[in-house]
Amino acid sequence: MIRPPYFDDPAPFALDAHVVERRPGAVRLDRSPFFPGGGGQLADRGSLTWAGGTVAVTGMVPDPRGPWHLYDGDEDLAPDGTLRAAIDPEFRRTMCELHTLAHVLNALVHARFDGALLTGAQLGADRTFRLDFDVPGVDPDALRALQDPLDEVIRADLPIRSFFMPYDEAAAIPGLFRSAAVAPPPGDDGMVRIVEIVGLDRQACGGTHLASTGAAPPARIVKVDNKGRRNRRIKVALGPA
Repeated sequence: MIRPPYFDDPAPFALDAHVVERRPGAVRLDRSPFFPGGGGQLADRGSLTWAGGTVAVTGMVPDPRGPWHLYDGDEDLAPDGTLRAAIDPEFRRTMCELHTLAHVLNALVHARFDGALLTGAQLGADRTFRLDFDVPGVDPDALRALQDPLDEVIRADLPIRSFFMPYDEAAAIPGLFRSAAVAPPPGDDGMVRIVEIVGLDRQACGGTHLASTGAAPPARIVKVDNKGRRNRRIKVALGPA
């Protein structure tokens, strides 16, 4: 499988591709700019345009050979041959902002609460995200107090980069796999992608991010909930108070 272009640069919003497989309401392409969803990040929105017309991409279905692009429409209007695959750049930008700030918050909790693991994550189309952590006994006010450190990281404008390393090597380094339940799977080449916020954090991740923390908008911790005996949920919204 070809490495997705967003692994190296989230900015290519459109590219030419070829339909390699079709089924009712879905096509699989030889390459695609679409992020298929995963790790709490929503799949990209966008369109497919070819000589016969244009359809809106309504969802993605993972496949080891490359994701399926779902679309609405009559089968008489089915993408075929060479086409232009284009994502919604504003929606991608929102997902990059949310995912970047989720990593920042994850890094702060992990560092300040004895390596606390992530137990759940979800980025929202409403420009909010939530993270769940295994932090038994931690007072919610201690998590709300992460607002100032979050603001400081945004102001610091730390660069963000990604690179690949052997999966087994990454698994042996404490803190690179941050989730209590799942870890990004290795690629066909046995490598796993690592996202680094320089000077703050490194962790395995397959999502899209900003080029630096300073490119993120202001963000507010709007709610902290107890979700059972061990779990705490932090909700963050983009934008000023």
